[in-house]
Amino acid sequence: MIDRKQAWAALARHIMDEIVVATYSSATDWIATVDRPLNYFAFGAMGLASSHALGLALARPDKRVLVLDGDGSLLMNLGTLVTIGAVAPKNFTHIVGHNGSYEANGGHPIPNRQTDFAGIARSSGIAKAQRIDQLADFERAIPGLLKDEGPLFVDLMIEQGELGPRSYKDMYSRTRREAFRQALQAG
Repeated sequence: MIDRKQAWAALARHIMDEIVVATYSSATDWIATVDRPLNYFAFGAMGLASSHALGLALARPDKRVLVLDGDGSLLMNLGTLVTIGAVAPKNFTHIVGHNGSYEANGGHPIPNRQTDFAGIARSSGIAKAQRIDQLADFERAIPGLLKDEGPLFVDLMIEQGELGPRSYKDMYSRTRREAFRQALQAG
């Protein structure tokens, strides 16, 4: 099992001009790790991070788009994997923090903690899907996740993170959204 904060810190060391779409607990830890204009946070969109990221990947094929998702969030919109598999954006990387819970909503368990999300992704048409459960393996995979032809999918086995109230006010602020728009326009 991997500490999500350590995983995001390892990923952040490689991030350059990629668009990073993050949701709920993944977003909270990502913004604490690396706050930058090309971070995209979807307001009130549990389950829709991968859909938002897919739209960005299709609109901006010149940029790598990474999704930092959660297993509970993905379950809210599991059908997105079929669409991603069918459209097959080459610039798309989907990383799912799999801790077996709806962490942002109090840590309630998902219906089946043993779900093979990489298997579901493969059967949805995302051939490059893998499960990673060691930080060192994730660190070795990062360069490929940022450069290899996608779509790519990682079922990242993580530990339960902090539970409790989170403040999303800054994350979804108008200032942050405007900075994202300007960063996209700048190229």
